[in-house]
Amino acid sequence: MRKILITNDDGIASDGIVRLARAAVEFGEVWVVAPDSERSAMSHGITLRHSIEAWEVDFPVPGVHAYACDGKPADCVRIGVLNIVPGKPDHVFSGINYGYNAATDLQYSATAGAAFEAAFQEIHTIAFSEEACEMHEVTDRYLREIIVELLNKPLGINQIWNVNFPGCRLAECKGILRDRKVSTDVFYRDRYIETPVSEGRISYMVEGIRNYNALEGTDLQAIFDNYVSIGIATNIS
Repeated sequence: MRKILITNDDGIASDGIVRLARAAVEFGEVWVVAPDSERSAMSHGITLRHSIEAWEVDFPVPGVHAYACDGKPADCVRIGVLNIVPGKPDHVFSGINYGYNAATDLQYSATAGAAFEAAFQEIHTIAFSEEACEMHEVTDRYLREIIVELLNKPLGINQIWNVNFPGCRLAECKGILRDRKVSTDVFYRDRYIETPVSEGRISYMVEGIRNYNALEGTDLQAIFDNYVSIGIATNIS
């Protein structure tokens, strides 16, 4: 039986990872190794200079072997592949992330970072993300279909499948767009709000301004137009 390792950056108690694991059990033996709390925007960082801990936890999907970890998402993949899952997983699923992982946000995303770590470990990997909202109709409709489509679809060195589900009603979704390129546009145009806190010290808080423009053929344009976006992302670092 094939083995599937699942991780995320929203934490092991997130709704997205539970929904992904529930879909994955149809396709093999499922192992979850995920952060014990949210670790968003940590990119591909790993823990050095000190140890990390993992412990078995109850999980709401029957038959799933689940471990929480106090490290980063990429740490979860590393210990999952090298220590926890017997042998080696055949696939890694990362997500379902709460918020899109498209365009330039991929370089910050720990969902993508964990997926790229699995690719570095030469494991076939799919990253799943959706709009940061409580609207899951499109994801729930297409998730299984996309797993079936991509599970045995080959990838090159250091490549992952990157899937983004739009946060619209199912009736508003126009279907799936494949072969989407990673957009060079930004999803949010960031700025920092300055607040003096004491003499000589200033607090900076990031504030994102939503961008609604993207080039045709890209992941960002697909989700702006209410399509599911499927594409390959490559880490060349």
